[in-house]
Amino acid sequence: MKATAGVFALAFFTSALLAGTGQAEVSSRCADCHFAHRRPPSQWHLSEWDHSAHGRANVGCEKCHGGDPTTFESFLAHRGMLSARNPASPVHRANLPRTCGGCHPAAFAAFQKSRHYELLQEGNPDTPTCVTCHGNVGAYLLSPKSLYAECANCHAAGKLAPRSDFPAEGKIMLTSVREVRASLDEAKTLIKRINDKARRDRLELELEDARAPLLAAVQSAHMFVFDQMQDRLFIARKRVDMLMEELANPQPIGK
Repeated sequence: MKATAGVFALAFFTSALLAGTGQAEVSSRCADCHFAHRRPPSQWHLSEWDHSAHGRANVGCEKCHGGDPTTFESFLAHRGMLSARNPASPVHRANLPRTCGGCHPAAFAAFQKSRHYELLQEGNPDTPTCVTCHGNVGAYLLSPKSLYAECANCHAAGKLAPRSDFPAEGKIMLTSVREVRASLDEAKTLIKRINDKARRDRLELELEDARAPLLAAVQSAHMFVFDQMQDRLFIARKRVDMLMEELANPQPIGK
């Protein structure tokens, strides 16, 4: 009993510290308790969440798993939660797109148009879902090589749905997304250094114009429509190249 009380006291103390730094106390309590108690889920799962965009934004466990994050009483905290193997659970593989779509509606809407989503709704155990590419807590995106290997599990020659062009196209498209995104990030950094406010504001608008087709390409990726994705990436790359050229060769004042 003393050990258990100590665990809850440590979790409560950690939450109090987080609240004192301006972070939302309630949404971090689940992780605080599980970090302290060292029971399932694994510490690796918790660490992934902690380093993910969800962890940095303090999106708590209850957003996906359910439960009550306002209490440290174990029974009350876990009341209503279901195993991921339960078809009614929000984190059951068939329900993940809708659960993730609560915060990522555009990605969910695009994924619903894909053949993968149809197979998922049919109960196919092999079709990919959100965690296939983004990890269990959205902590990463597969690298181009990893995406190729993942797609090849079903689409390589002799597999369930042989389409040897799919893994290669997916790898190429993801590589292009990374390159365009890196160029946009570089342009953003350079624009911030410009002292002339009028010029900086104008270039920031051009930056957003270049970012728009990249976002459209990403939505096409959730539909697995690679030709449409390629068209959007071509536009994004052209716009960001023009932007980088302007940043490298600014017009003289008065021109």
